[in-house]
Amino acid sequence: MEEFRSFVRSNVCLADYVRLGVGGTVEYFAEPESELQLLSLLQYCRKRNIPARVIGAGSNILVPDKGVAGVVISLNKPAFCDISSGGKGSQPLITAGAGVRLALFITEAVSLGFGGVEGLIGIPGTVGGALCDNAGSSNDNIGEWIESVRIANLDGTISVLSKDEITFEYRSSSLDAGVILTATFRLESGDESELLKRMQKFWIVRKSQQPCSDQHVIMAFNSTKTGASASDLIEQVNLKGTRIGNAAISEHNSNFIVIEQDANNNNNKKTERGIVDDVKRLIQLVQDRILEKTEVEIEPALRIW
Repeated sequence: MEEFRSFVRSNVCLADYVRLGVGGTVEYFAEPESELQLLSLLQYCRKRNIPARVIGAGSNILVPDKGVAGVVISLNKPAFCDISSGGKGSQPLITAGAGVRLALFITEAVSLGFGGVEGLIGIPGTVGGALCDNAGSSNDNIGEWIESVRIANLDGTISVLSKDEITFEYRSSSLDAGVILTATFRLESGDESELLKRMQKFWIVRKSQQPCSDQHVIMAFNSTKTGASASDLIEQVNLKGTRIGNAAISEHNSNFIVIEQDANNNNNKKTERGIVDDVKRLIQLVQDRILEKTEVEIEPALRIW
């Protein structure tokens, strides 16, 4: 990685880049400052069979205590965090870089009088991560509003995919095959003040359902495809508040896993297997218990590296 030393560091602790605040190191951590740097790095990794992953806000990633091999790429530099609009109209267009925080994208759209995505406010992450996971609520999914996506392929080339060329399913998409660069959305023209009120309402409701923001916390499971709430299922099998090591199911909302506040700063709290292993065991316990008691299979909302 010597030729990329201007934007690549070695042995970086990923706990500082994920919402849960725990996890091991990665061999190389890249923060490219341009698309050209990113493409060169992808070509290098492809030729040498070096694994490459992308991290956004780290809001749904679980990093093993032992760390991960290869390169983790963060698109947090200005080249990947721009927002531009195509002007107002019946179906206005707005383009956002993959590294733009989802909340910023939504508030910018609302301020322009562009509606459609305000119901996603309060969902953590970046635009790129939200598209990969087709983030949404019970009524809205971000994929519904996509017009086109520019992606960097792993061989270092760039493709532009139209909506018809992308598969969006429940909490997943076909965009994992490359690195999202920018996404263009076709939204709806609306009244700015009314959109702002709607956005604020969604924000208040969603935040009231989440544990305190100063905790190391992560949403653990997706609702089922039939619409059954993960939190309801967890409470139904009496696992709310259950703890394994330093990981616990939140008392506030049982679909969140919380790490004890001092666990990150006190190495003595870590058992030999580590905090991340506590989280994995807790996830498995919930899945097994729900399947046993209700015959329902519940899927993690986490990407376990």
